[in-house]
Amino acid sequence: MMLTILLMACITFFTRYLFLHQRLGFKVGPKMQQFLSFSAPAVLTAIWVPIIFLNEGSINLNWHNPYLSAAIVAIIVAYKTHNIYYTTLASMGLFLILN
Repeated sequence: MMLTILLMACITFFTRYLFLHQRLGFKVGPKMQQFLSFSAPAVLTAIWVPIIFLNEGSINLNWHNPYLSAAIVAIIVAYKTHNIYYTTLASMGLFLILN
């Protein structure tokens, strides 16, 4: 298991290194940069959507869902304040109160 973790760490490091190191001759074109700009939102959406909307394999859209309520509060606070600390504290505080 430790070998798997080390190999995955090496793979992750070297894939990042190829894109970030300045001396390497590897350059990404403008179309590829535009294509890659969608990868972070896509991955983050794939992470948060099942957490918020799915409960035991079924869609949970009622107001008693603490994940959904905290997410709605996070969206509102983020829109109003543009402050990541207030957003995190408000949504986590509500989530802890509801749980």
